[in-house]
Amino acid sequence: MRFAVYQVSRKGGREKNEDRMGYCYTRDAGLFALADGMGGHPEGEVAAQLALQTLAAIFQREARPSLREPMRTLHDAILAAHHQLLRYAGDRALGDTPRTTVVACVLQGNQAFWAHCGDSRLYLVRGDKLIARTRDHSYSELQDTLAQVVPMGERMNRNVLFTCLGSPGKPVVDTAGPLVLQSGDRILLCSDGLWGHLSDAVITEQLAQRPISDAVPELVEQALRLGGARSDNVTAIAVEWECAEDGDNAVGVSTLSLGEQVFASTIQASMAGEPADELDEAEIERSIREINEAIRRSSQKR
Repeated sequence: MRFAVYQVSRKGGREKNEDRMGYCYTRDAGLFALADGMGGHPEGEVAAQLALQTLAAIFQREARPSLREPMRTLHDAILAAHHQLLRYAGDRALGDTPRTTVVACVLQGNQAFWAHCGDSRLYLVRGDKLIARTRDHSYSELQDTLAQVVPMGERMNRNVLFTCLGSPGKPVVDTAGPLVLQSGDRILLCSDGLWGHLSDAVITEQLAQRPISDAVPELVEQALRLGGARSDNVTAIAVEWECAEDGDNAVGVSTLSLGEQVFASTIQASMAGEPADELDEAEIERSIREINEAIRRSSQKR
């Protein structure tokens, strides 16, 4: 595999950042994931982090070095993350369960597979066209769909979801794929802090016309400006498939020389006692350096 990746997260006007993002990969498969811890419930940042950790752990276990059933792995990993949140709340006797949305994508071979629960989104842009976008698990999105069939009443708040991880009922998990990728395809995962202020057309245009290392921070800054002093957390991670590794300032990754047992991840293996600070470029670059160093050492041993 060969891809470029760029990610950024900003706290906005909130007291803390409850969004989490990251990616991990083996020689033949990559997992990219984003979670948005939900306000109004305890420890949203823990919910988001725990969800990503669970996905990464299952990916590491199953990708040897590729996934036998990528779609099933994504679906089962998201459900496993849900059960981890219920267990976390039960072990600590919390009055309410930490909750989060999640969106995740697996790239393997020349195909993309993705799954989501809640309203964190995936966009896939090819050339100047939006090829695919996830549909939010919100009542307002449901109204939009039903309005094409029957007249609808007053529009509901877009923030009201009918499913998420950590809720009492079994979460709804939508899956899609496989979609055959073409060189230059761009995939964006983002929290509602970004798409809530920017139209699909604006997001598509930015991804189509600019390198992802320019498009992603520009989209995030636009969302923050439009959100104003009370802006939500804004988080995005973008991947360009089969791009030239030195094409822009994004992190270029080639897995062609990796051994079958090499696993690299920017997702923390365990949580510290305190919530993680706002993710910034220095932290991301430090994680990349650590991954590359681990790969170098592994290559020297073979």
